[in-house]
Amino acid sequence: MSFEAWTLFALFWVVFVTTPGPNAVNCITNGMHLSFGRAMIGVGAILTQASLFLLLSALGITALIAASPAAFFVAKLVGAGVLIYLGIRGWMLAKQPVTMGDRPARAVYLNALAIATINPKSIAGYLAAFSQFVAPDVPIWEQMSVIIPTALTITALSYTGFTLLGAGLGRAALGAVFNVWVRRMMAACFVTYGVLLGTTSTPGRG
Repeated sequence: MSFEAWTLFALFWVVFVTTPGPNAVNCITNGMHLSFGRAMIGVGAILTQASLFLLLSALGITALIAASPAAFFVAKLVGAGVLIYLGIRGWMLAKQPVTMGDRPARAVYLNALAIATINPKSIAGYLAAFSQFVAPDVPIWEQMSVIIPTALTITALSYTGFTLLGAGLGRAALGAVFNVWVRRMMAACFVTYGVLLGTTSTPGRG
């Protein structure tokens, strides 16, 4: 992976994991209600899900490339479409209050893992990232040796930050993080990325 491609991927991943969503809400909630050490168990669960999705995405995209370049292109368009949908939906829902629920400490890991796994944003993000940034003509694991550490490091920093935000600012953090215009700005980022992903050529073939 070239430095330019790595930079684009890293910027995409920063936007992906810093956009307020279910994982961010969960981390803020944990930070508000649990000790920092216990709250970080939730971040560990997110990293578990991220590691699993990264490996599955790599295996799946490899098979898809081998089976059909056309299917690979369709997958890229689907990922772009879902990102645009999430962006538009996020813009429309920006004025609605964010609902949060208290959870017992013993369920921190499993709850965080479940939230991360069923989060549609995760599926869209991984599909978009791998359909856009993985080059079909370069060995997949050569690229994964760069992609996985980059993605996990940025993910850990982002959700640790959300956890610290909850611990440091308490419930007042919600007003800052989920301000209408902040949420709309993040939604616009999703739409922009979706448009860019859908209109660029397939990696390694353009």
